[in-house]
Amino acid sequence: MSSLYKQTGYPCWYWSAYNKGKRLRKSTRLSQKSLAKKIQQKWDWMLANDDLSFYGNTTVLGPDINAFMDEHLKVRKRISINTYNTARTVVNSLTAYLKSINVNTISDITIKVLNGYIDYLSCSAKTKKNHMIEIRQMLKRAVIEGILKNNPAKHVTLPRIIKSEIHRPLDQYDLLLIFKHAGSWRLYFEFLYRTGLRAGDVAMLTYGNIDTKRKVIVSLIRKSRRIHEVPLGNQLLEKIDNLAGNKPLFPILYSQSERKLKDNLAKPRKFLQSILKANGRKKATLHSFRVTFNNTLRDMGLSIDDRAVLLTHSSSETTKIYTHPNLNLAFEYINKMPDFS
Repeated sequence: MSSLYKQTGYPCWYWSAYNKGKRLRKSTRLSQKSLAKKIQQKWDWMLANDDLSFYGNTTVLGPDINAFMDEHLKVRKRISINTYNTARTVVNSLTAYLKSINVNTISDITIKVLNGYIDYLSCSAKTKKNHMIEIRQMLKRAVIEGILKNNPAKHVTLPRIIKSEIHRPLDQYDLLLIFKHAGSWRLYFEFLYRTGLRAGDVAMLTYGNIDTKRKVIVSLIRKSRRIHEVPLGNQLLEKIDNLAGNKPLFPILYSQSERKLKDNLAKPRKFLQSILKANGRKKATLHSFRVTFNNTLRDMGLSIDDRAVLLTHSSSETTKIYTHPNLNLAFEYINKMPDFS
């Protein structure tokens, strides 16, 4: 006796039955239940006659690689526009590669094929990893549908990601360029540069987080879920001293939804990268401001213990757990940070 069911996030009905103690599952690729039932009846009849030619064979229902990937894109589009754009980039690149090596069905995608695809990509190790994350998600559905027995993307050898390749520190020339062309993002970039807070934590700041009397920012660190205090330099304090209330500092970025917040942060990130690219500078990220904050205070002589607590690094040893930052000293150092704005 078979049944029809739906997977979370997917519009199509899935067929499920048992054959000799083994569960069989396959997508009907149909969103209308009445039509899916016709496919169910056909497969039930074939199964009753020991005909499993339909199972694991992508040609029975007609979907080739393009059809399979098109359905994947439809699902990703429901999540967010950024997720969809990433998926579309990966799908276009992978489709071109598979066509070049004459792979025409999903069942022909193997570990060897995907390792070849990684070598084929001319991009950073981080981008290659992102491609494989997307492919892994796509082939997960192929396993659920019975097209593949195992997900080959789980076993692909990826190049080692060099940390400096992702979040390099910004030098003086970078900072001069960034603040010269920052426009409406100037204050947001200044907060990143002068507080060392993560991009998402700055985006979630409200005026209620600013203690102007004590000259500190009191914020909830999203990663550790802890309340954290950061000295507020005079340069920033002057720009927010006359503002009050509990409204977001950056309403264009602020969102209680993690997914929406991530989408919003793409705006200043892309703007930052466009400035650097237009001036022939190496790519950097919003996190590069945090790295720069650490390096600048290090070069000025602030101790590693005080910097570790300011940056809320939780992987430190016992010394860091019991170390409290000298806020007065940190405030003094932060006020001495070079001004590029």
